[in-house]
Amino acid sequence: MNPLGRMARISAFIVLGGLPAGCGGGYGSGGSSMMATASFISPMAALSVNLGQSVKLAWTSTGTTSCTATASAAGGGSFSGNQPSSGSATVVPTGTGSFTYTLNCGGGGGYGGGASATSATVTVKPSILSTLATAQAVTIGSTIDPIEHGGNPYGLAIASESAGLITAGDLIVCNFNDGATNTQGQGTTLVGLHPAAGSSPYRIAQSASLKGCAAVAVFPDSSISGAAFTANAVPLVSPNGTIGNPFSAGSGGFDRPWSQAYIAASGQRAAALYVSNFAGAIVRISLDVDAETSSTEIATGFCTSGAPGALFAPAGLTYDPAVDTLYIVDTSSNSVIAFSNVSSIGADGVVVNGQCASVKAPPTATPTFSGPAASSASVIAHGGGFIAPISAALLSDGDLVVGNGDINIAAGQMPNLLFEISPVLPGGFVGQPVQLDSGTPGALFGITATVDSHGNQLIYFNDDNANAVMLLAQ
Repeated sequence: MNPLGRMARISAFIVLGGLPAGCGGGYGSGGSSMMATASFISPMAALSVNLGQSVKLAWTSTGTTSCTATASAAGGGSFSGNQPSSGSATVVPTGTGSFTYTLNCGGGGGYGGGASATSATVTVKPSILSTLATAQAVTIGSTIDPIEHGGNPYGLAIASESAGLITAGDLIVCNFNDGATNTQGQGTTLVGLHPAAGSSPYRIAQSASLKGCAAVAVFPDSSISGAAFTANAVPLVSPNGTIGNPFSAGSGGFDRPWSQAYIAASGQRAAALYVSNFAGAIVRISLDVDAETSSTEIATGFCTSGAPGALFAPAGLTYDPAVDTLYIVDTSSNSVIAFSNVSSIGADGVVVNGQCASVKAPPTATPTFSGPAASSASVIAHGGGFIAPISAALLSDGDLVVGNGDINIAAGQMPNLLFEISPVLPGGFVGQPVQLDSGTPGALFGITATVDSHGNQLIYFNDDNANAVMLLAQ
């Protein structure tokens, strides 16, 4: 199912506030002063959301048995037809503008007439990515290792605190290519940059354990986990650059790790590291601070093919803690998949029926799901302008930005596009994509997002054509 719980980041309830209305009637010949009432319940103030967000409406009425719903315009989303006399509904606006929602209720025998209520105004603003469409990307700095000179930046993350060589807010990058031969999958370097234009990279580590590093995840203490495809390892690098290999991924070990996402502990939920691999599986490594306590393969069956430089595998792992949902960019099928309640998915809980017959020439078919936790999995976006999508990041409103890898891009197709994807909007795609580089296809890989002190959205991305980290900002 779609992770509709994410609307909690907007409001616990969108109020529909309206004065109850009714008219006279009565019991028998004596009449009655009892009036039917209807009202939307809190909050009673106007509300603003971005296109791609859902809105929860809740209402109550007395002296009625049913209501008829209407939205002020089609762009307000699907809110129509018969509704219970008291209840709630989730609507997903499909256009920008200002909308209200109305209920006309009646049918209560013995009460006078009927009742109606109209919500407070819901204003739907443009999506976040659309507000960045005309922004000029700013170069933060080169990602080329200052000693070994490896480049082709893949993994990208933001440091959480100052420790060792790292300052809080620094951008952490691993390079997929080596400096000596510039060969795909032979990179061994991890560098950092301060998040200001004109920064120079500083070395954090170089190690054969990092060979083919395709993704990085930063822990709360600013230790760095790397998904090293060629080394077939997930080393943990301390903030001062010391290399460790604490993760086993269970008795079977790793199988060419390709992407990862760190999940902080919350309540009864332990910290975890999710890792996808070239075997088409996703593994959850449960953590006690930085130490592995257990490992569980939660999903299998993603289609994979290719080799470094043109590789199809589950990528772009992105986690939304507000709704405990893991998003997976399924490069092979041109899809984005959501695993809701991911912390509760057990061993082999989701089997991805990838229908990989076309694996030698993707795109493969849209996947379906089986297994004990199949209901947790859903495809939230498929096809559209996707050309081997490969990277993703979470925006401040819970939408995703997803970048194309451009593997097998056709003549005339626009390269290096970034898309906004909503987990709740039908079809998933929000607005138009933004082109981040007009040069050689396949320039995008690592993406990460945050907000500045004023709440403005910041999107950092690796531009492989320039061997640099770039910033797109509101």
